[in-house]
Amino acid sequence: MSNIQNKIVIITGASSGIGEATAKELASKGAKLVLAARREDRLKSLQEEVQKNGGQAVYKVTDVTSHEQMEELAAYALKEFGQIDVLVNNAGIMPQAFLFKKKIEEWDQMIDVNIRGVLYAIGAVLPSMRERKSGHIINLSSVAGHNIYPGGTVYCGTKHAVRAISEGLRQEEAMSGTNIRVTNISPGAVSSELLETTSDTEMKAGLDDFYQVAVDAPNIARTIAFAIEQPADVAINEMIVRPTAQVG
Repeated sequence: MSNIQNKIVIITGASSGIGEATAKELASKGAKLVLAARREDRLKSLQEEVQKNGGQAVYKVTDVTSHEQMEELAAYALKEFGQIDVLVNNAGIMPQAFLFKKKIEEWDQMIDVNIRGVLYAIGAVLPSMRERKSGHIINLSSVAGHNIYPGGTVYCGTKHAVRAISEGLRQEEAMSGTNIRVTNISPGAVSSELLETTSDTEMKAGLDDFYQVAVDAPNIARTIAFAIEQPADVAINEMIVRPTAQVG
């Protein structure tokens, strides 16, 4: 029996890309899912697909940039299933442009989704996990959280922040003896809707070319499943997963 069997898993950004693929992968291994994203039609369709294949899933329309909505999501998971075993902190956006172009609205959006959203999700699930002395928080950073490149300055900053938050959380929970595991996963180029969040035409053209080597989202979903499947006393703290042909 998989160590994922019957685990209650919240997935943010579940309506597409890595989130959607992760939902399907974990459901196939017996997890009970709480799907969260802003697009209800996508969530409903995913829930129906999971259920059609014999899995269990509920969903709640959620904006991760709202602290209140993230608290409501955690409360909903507890009401439906009684506990939260895993958080897959996946929601994120990737608009790219040189700083001199002053795309301030995009800066704010990235900070809100990629940093505040991650923190709000962690804050929402930690109390119940600490009470049970059990849980697993998986944060999706990026190769951009390890490297910095022109045009991706703000995005890289947000993903470096996710890595720092992950490591800080890991240390805090390890020293507190709560048995909460923390995993930071940094994907390279992955085929998803992330590219569509870049409005700058010059950067978009470069990204389209770079992403010719991109792997499909199910590859990252299997990585997430691998981290969850480890015994409770083993924590996979960090993984970088690139396409074999990706240089940077």
